[in-house]
Amino acid sequence: MRLPVAAMGVSAHSGWAAVVALGRTPNGPIVLERSRIDLIEDGFPESKQPYHALEALPLEEASQRLDRYRRQAEAKALAALHRLQEEVTGREFRLRSVGILESSGRKGSSLESILASHAAIHSADGDHFRSALSTAAQVLGLTVSRVPARDLDTRAAACLHQSLNRLGDAVRQLGKQVGSPWGADQKQAALLAWLLLER
Repeated sequence: MRLPVAAMGVSAHSGWAAVVALGRTPNGPIVLERSRIDLIEDGFPESKQPYHALEALPLEEASQRLDRYRRQAEAKALAALHRLQEEVTGREFRLRSVGILESSGRKGSSLESILASHAAIHSADGDHFRSALSTAAQVLGLTVSRVPARDLDTRAAACLHQSLNRLGDAVRQLGKQVGSPWGADQKQAALLAWLLLER
């Protein structure tokens, strides 16, 4: 018998991410997992804002250090997502896809151009962890969707055929299945997972 489908939504920040996995049931989505995952290694606090940490370094040294930070973040993301995937499987659901909330920040085209712009550094810091999560999910064989956070509500309302008010109420009700914390990050991650379940 084929297991019912699950999807995971991720709201990433500098050094950590909020994750919610939902499963599809005949009575609507249920919360399978809710977690906060760390994406930096102990002993490397500067990697929480990797591009800020590189700002004053020569370009070659900055590039080498960024590669190390990237490998660390990908390894942490892979371990965390694999654990969550196993938890979902243990609940007798099949995790199929991961959605990652995307920022609207402008991305630099090269490390040199990023380090020359403070605004680009801020955007790159966030994208560093979203990219690590995306890479890890792909390694696990999951379909990855990166959805702009500013578009999430309208996309979900259109796909789920519900008003924004009804969606907000439904997402709050999902939180009652697991209790607190169920803040803005968890709500957005849950809504993104629901969108992926039905898309």
